[in-house]
Amino acid sequence: MWHSLSNIFWLGTKELRSLFGDVVLIGLVIYSFTVAVVSEAQSNSQELHHASLGVVDEDNSELSRRIISAFMLPYFQTPVYIKESQIEPLMNSGRFTFVLDIPPNFQRDVLAGHRPALQVNVDATAMIQAGLGSGYALQIINTEVVGYLARSNPSEASPVELVTRIAFNPNITTAWFESVMGIINNVTMLAIILAGAALVREREHGTMDHLLVMPLSPFEIAMSKIWANALVIAVTVAVALYAVVQGFLRVPITGSIPLFMGGVVLYLFFATAVGLFLGTIARSMPQLGLLYILVAVPMNLLSGGATPVESQPVWLSTIMKASPSTHFVSFAQAILYRGAGIDVVWPQFAAVAGIGALFLALTLWRFRAAVGATGT
Repeated sequence: MWHSLSNIFWLGTKELRSLFGDVVLIGLVIYSFTVAVVSEAQSNSQELHHASLGVVDEDNSELSRRIISAFMLPYFQTPVYIKESQIEPLMNSGRFTFVLDIPPNFQRDVLAGHRPALQVNVDATAMIQAGLGSGYALQIINTEVVGYLARSNPSEASPVELVTRIAFNPNITTAWFESVMGIINNVTMLAIILAGAALVREREHGTMDHLLVMPLSPFEIAMSKIWANALVIAVTVAVALYAVVQGFLRVPITGSIPLFMGGVVLYLFFATAVGLFLGTIARSMPQLGLLYILVAVPMNLLSGGATPVESQPVWLSTIMKASPSTHFVSFAQAILYRGAGIDVVWPQFAAVAGIGALFLALTLWRFRAAVGATGT
């Protein structure tokens, strides 16, 4: 037993030296957990940020000033007062994304119950900003009008007051979600690519034949590739969480990072086994890339990171429960976002360990058969 463990350890160090000698793969690892995470967090914003706003206040009343003052940072820039004749030229030049036009006698008509029209001009060339901003503007205007009516005429106040409390991400900041999910998705991607590339590289360089003539078992060869590549990914994930997510992006991590890292290590035995399994099928790097697209992309899209499992058809969500990636995303979100402990996430840990062990056994059987065929 100790002799086998020694072989696995030293073969793993050989894998590490081989990996660190591959500049492209090392560059991919560094990029995936630094630039890619920052880019995904900051470029895929789902909230309004510093939208330019012009205002035409033809009423100049208490209600109009109250509405205008409600458009505040960080959602909208400080409103700029303009004339009605300037609306079209300034919007055509791209100076404003939104222009709010409050008509004369707006406050008087509101108090009289005449339901006056208030115009919001939107530059829809900035499509996402325009769509989000229109909804924000509608909510702000409605809130201020209802609040003003309730103060001016208490009988008009609504009998029900809705109080919304948003847990874990009070400002609904996209970067808080996207940055962590970027790391989670990249764990699956790199585990499959690195493990599969390690086996394909051995075959392309002819070093697999050297391993087969040595007193080594297929199990030792496979496990060395699994632990070496899993170690590289686990270390980069920890560095990315502390340095990139918490340090650079300033995203608060509610839960225990060591507990999450324990789950990552557990999941990596499955993900690297998938890469090794694909490596036994692929005969070249291009083939491995095509197989990765067929296997890993659906896993990432359907595991709950991009689309909630609850929103999927019942038959599809049932199938995805057989994938450890679904349980990995579930306990990762529970730990990092909601601060869950092991008493909450142990069922997901157990599912990842059980399903991962079954697939690892299948991979080792497939690897033994493939190595045997190569040796023959």
